[in-house]
Amino acid sequence: MAWVRRESGGGVFGSAPKGILLVQAEVGGQVCDLRLERGRVTEIAPTLERRPGEPCLQAHRGSLLPGLHDHHIHLLALAAALESVNCGPPQVRSAPELCRVLRRAVRSSAWIRGVGYHESVAGNLDRHILDRFVPDVPVRIQHRSGALWVLNGAALEAIGLDSSAEIPGVERDTYGRPNGRLFRLDAWLRKRIPEEVPPDLAPVDRLLVKSGTTGVTDATEHNDVGEMQLFARALVEGVLRVRVVAMGRRELRLTDLNIPASPVKILLDERALPDPESLSEAFRSAHEAGRSVAIHCVGRVEAVLALAMLRQAGSMPGDRIEHCAVAPPEVVEMLVATGVTVVTQPNFVRERGDQYLQEVGARDLPWLYRCAGLDAAGIPVGGGTDAPFGVPNPWLAMQAAVDRRTEAGSVLGEQEGVTPERALALFTTSPEAPGGLPRRVVPGSPADLCLLSLPWQRARDRLDAADVAATIIGGRGGWQRG
Repeated sequence: MAWVRRESGGGVFGSAPKGILLVQAEVGGQVCDLRLERGRVTEIAPTLERRPGEPCLQAHRGSLLPGLHDHHIHLLALAAALESVNCGPPQVRSAPELCRVLRRAVRSSAWIRGVGYHESVAGNLDRHILDRFVPDVPVRIQHRSGALWVLNGAALEAIGLDSSAEIPGVERDTYGRPNGRLFRLDAWLRKRIPEEVPPDLAPVDRLLVKSGTTGVTDATEHNDVGEMQLFARALVEGVLRVRVVAMGRRELRLTDLNIPASPVKILLDERALPDPESLSEAFRSAHEAGRSVAIHCVGRVEAVLALAMLRQAGSMPGDRIEHCAVAPPEVVEMLVATGVTVVTQPNFVRERGDQYLQEVGARDLPWLYRCAGLDAAGIPVGGGTDAPFGVPNPWLAMQAAVDRRTEAGSVLGEQEGVTPERALALFTTSPEAPGGLPRRVVPGSPADLCLLSLPWQRARDRLDAADVAATIIGGRGGWQRG
């Protein structure tokens, strides 16, 4: 009996009965049967007798793992990206290619939304370059870092941004006119896009569940009650099946939320760093409200400032550094002193490593997106993909954590490679403790599971999402490869 609608290609999700018998699954190196009831693993034994009418899923000796948890993702941005025009590598690598994809996207007077831009395509993109490509339809393109939007002239006119507006983050030309480059103005811009509706989260859910992901931590800085309610509604309606916790603003009151709230997100940007004392006060304020902090730190300067002020304010369990893209020895010492967790994205070694080799100075190259070095220092480390700014595939991140290979095959920070088991653990810890002990499949554990088509000893050599045979969420809903 099938417990989900099988999916081949597009497919759809179905719902499962309240219980299921899983037959001949490999758990911890042993082949056994498992019974899932009421959202939990209730029995594990060498063999279990099937009950009358009990649905049965044959695992064929495939490895059964805890469901993966992506500890750093942006759900709404990923949903929007899936509906947007890809404007960066590897799909687009030159200005003529960018021009072609944008002109193909022109259908009416509606906005064109592009994502994934990088300077290797057409340099420092601005309104004048975009106006040559698409002069009459509003266009906005997001840099792959997520820090920058570039708008053409029609888009600037549509949002009413003129030369007199004094808005921090709006870059201007030598005459004082907005040049179309808007830094860290996502929330401000969103309010000015005509009739923008929330993107569809269903394709995001399908993408995640097919990779064996059963839970995510949304790490978006500006999450507010509206976003929380949107996530909660999507969960109730079954649009989202994955379990969701979310970061957000300090002002969020836990009593307002219908889903768990994780740390207060604090974004540091080297272009406009806050006053040190105000940053320290932000940490104290979050802690006094009973919430830990998650600090966005990409560069060396951001990390040093954040850790110095966190030590001054006093850290608390659950405090974490997001990305920690550059972690030289002096930063590692500060991480140890504050006792924080690092949530990193080794997938960027694969996705962006070739450009890092060209753009990042020799001083920082050995310390990019570290894993083994942080482990050796005793720093708790969890993994996220940062999708849509990274590829939403935890298996790609795991493999990059092991082999440290770029897309072109170069090795970046070979000494930072870890074992496949350690790479898996980056994505199998609990949402509350991304650097803690990996979850285990044992009696009483949640029936949030990832079933592979291979035993672990074979799967560990390739760490490929294509080996995911089924995903089980709460013991009943999920996905099964057709």
